[in-house]
Amino acid sequence: MLTTVKCELKSFEDLAHSFAAKELAPNREEHDRYPFGSFFDSVVTKAYEVGLLGATLPEECGGIGQDISALCIILDHISAADASLAGIIFTNALSQEIILAAGNKDLLADMMGNAANARAALIACASFANPLETGVTLEAVKVKDSYILNGAIEYVVLGGLSGQALVPAKIKGQEGYSYFLVNLNDKGINKSQPVFSLGLHACPAVDLTLVGVAGTLAGKEGEGDKYFDQAADRMHSAVAAMQCGIMKGSFQEALDYSQQRCQGGKEIINWSGLRMILGQMAVQVKIAEMVVSEAAMAVENQEPQWNLYSRAAALHLSELACKLTTDGIQCLGGNGYMKDYGQEKRFRDAKHVQAFLGLAPMKKLRIVETIVKG
Repeated sequence: MLTTVKCELKSFEDLAHSFAAKELAPNREEHDRYPFGSFFDSVVTKAYEVGLLGATLPEECGGIGQDISALCIILDHISAADASLAGIIFTNALSQEIILAAGNKDLLADMMGNAANARAALIACASFANPLETGVTLEAVKVKDSYILNGAIEYVVLGGLSGQALVPAKIKGQEGYSYFLVNLNDKGINKSQPVFSLGLHACPAVDLTLVGVAGTLAGKEGEGDKYFDQAADRMHSAVAAMQCGIMKGSFQEALDYSQQRCQGGKEIINWSGLRMILGQMAVQVKIAEMVVSEAAMAVENQEPQWNLYSRAAALHLSELACKLTTDGIQCLGGNGYMKDYGQEKRFRDAKHVQAFLGLAPMKKLRIVETIVKG
């Protein structure tokens, strides 16, 4: 629906749709074997080359310079085929958004200007966590004008792939936490094996241990929570777009399968019970499209309470996607649980995407708190 509101976004829709159809859909099952199979490096490289990793990054930083609507369209179409790549795009965009919120555009420009390949351009972060909820486990010690980081941090998405990571740490003797950019090739960083997750298998995460690692401060000391919230307000609409894409992929596969599978001498789409399920799925997909469109436009236009629109959209569609993907499995019967089809993966991915930017119950409490405070 976003392309009907902003026609100039049609090119991004076409790009994401064709990329998903050519690079993701044919090899979805193979890509999902990671970390027990090979990682789809070539796909990430192509995504980097066509600009999918820098949609909202300012042009002066080497990006395309679009607003959140372009990112939502990209994540929607990519997620319909394989949400793992969407998770990579999201995590990298979140890191960029936090650094931009901290006012370090020059840092991003320098980083992207020196990036020789896709991995060097990616910025890892713990995108499934809100540091205030999970607690900050890294400590930074200020030595003159530099910072040394020690400690451990769990489930850093892209930590095994990227050249750098954006991590939260408490500066010794200060309140709050700060964000630091660290070089993941530093000898003081130890990386675990990729953590096998519920969904998004090809969007890998690792646990990191830091011993005497130099960190570059992003923004001001102690204001990490402020930067995270500013980025999260915008990026919740991107989470909603990912769930919308997963829903579309699940519905389309259920529809195609029901038109091909025969039982009792006729296509199963002609059975009234299945038609009712498909009808409900179709309604939910259209609602999801409207929710993403309205949330993205509210963010871009800075409408009153735009941040609540964005957060509410992510919460609502996360719950809706979990239900719809369950129906998607049911439409395929026993085949719905088989990896030959995409439905069981979409079910796992929808549950996994639900955890982006923190715990769902805490997000709901945050919305109520914001409303109460006016």
